[in-house]
Amino acid sequence: MLYGGVDFLKGSFGFAPLPGKILRKSEFWALNNVSFELKRATTVGVIGRNGSGKSTLLRLIAGILPPDHGSISIRGRVGALISLGAGFHPHLSGRDNIFMNGAILGMPRRDILKKLDSIIDFAELEEFIDAPVSTYSSGMTVRLGFAIASHGEPDVLLVDEVLAVGDLRFALKCHRKMSEYRKNGGSTLMITHSNQAIRNMCKEAIWLDKGTIRAAGPVNDVCNLYEFETSRDLGESPKPTVEDRLHYDSTARISSVEFLGTIKNGAADDSISTETLYEAGKPFRLRIHYNATRIIRNPIFVVTIQNMENAVLISNYSNFDGLNLDSISGDGHVDFSLERLDLKIGKYFTSVILSEGEVSNTIDHHESKYSFLVKSRAVAYGLINPYPSWELKSEKEI
Repeated sequence: MLYGGVDFLKGSFGFAPLPGKILRKSEFWALNNVSFELKRATTVGVIGRNGSGKSTLLRLIAGILPPDHGSISIRGRVGALISLGAGFHPHLSGRDNIFMNGAILGMPRRDILKKLDSIIDFAELEEFIDAPVSTYSSGMTVRLGFAIASHGEPDVLLVDEVLAVGDLRFALKCHRKMSEYRKNGGSTLMITHSNQAIRNMCKEAIWLDKGTIRAAGPVNDVCNLYEFETSRDLGESPKPTVEDRLHYDSTARISSVEFLGTIKNGAADDSISTETLYEAGKPFRLRIHYNATRIIRNPIFVVTIQNMENAVLISNYSNFDGLNLDSISGDGHVDFSLERLDLKIGKYFTSVILSEGEVSNTIDHHESKYSFLVKSRAVAYGLINPYPSWELKSEKEI
């Protein structure tokens, strides 16, 4: 429940707020009858619309707010990155805030000293670390906050939507850090409005709706249900970055990408078309060439298609689609195919990712680097054109 001013003042003077379950005027339950377990070395994502209780849940677990009733049991130390700049003194330098925020998170000073250079390097703030935090942009503040929280090595890490403030490079960097943290036995509860990030990082998800759990279980089942029931809300993907390629591992790369089966001079041609033109409703095929100078274990390929407004229309993962590879090495290629391209007329952008083991462990990422055109005889006003059929029957025929 959200506390009123009277309850806040009572809590400030050591008096417990009213524990009753009867709401007063203008009050509502931010969370009600929410129960779940976060196991060791797991990452659970929490999704839901604004106002569904996601941030309140993290604040309760972090101990910022006390529950009106019920209990929260935590084994181990909690690290939280819940709100932008939380725990930072705006007039102190980034360096001073590392020591202060680290102490708040329970890090001994000797440990902070050992990790100081690593924290600054991860946050990418070498040139600004001695400047006041008040002069930092929101992205710089998030980078510093996440760097401190992740280096504190808590048993449970709470991450709110603040990571969305960072750019694509730093977001992927955070995902890799969280992956390493999980492999070392840490548990993460993360909140984001990006179902793509939830699918990438989590095996399980919780859908909160108006303070109650609407669904909980395997991440794809929960995300599919949430997307289906909120499909009328059109979510946009992040804007394409200036740098269209992020290369993380020099031992492997996506060497080139081919559009196959394109239309050239009015005929289908199984080669790269200079116009890269497709006909809507016809097959679509993309060939991803790779070069690996070492063995890549459990490789995953990702293909994403966005429209001119940067809305993600298609995003497919090779491992989810049945292509479970043990390893790849040397030169080779994989083909991504759609039996029917259900897009309307227009221009589209394609991103391609090569990862190892899990999607967050990115090796090479070509962000919105490739484009193609779609021609169509049909008129469609939605994001896609599924080419439906209509049939009229009179009452007599029925």
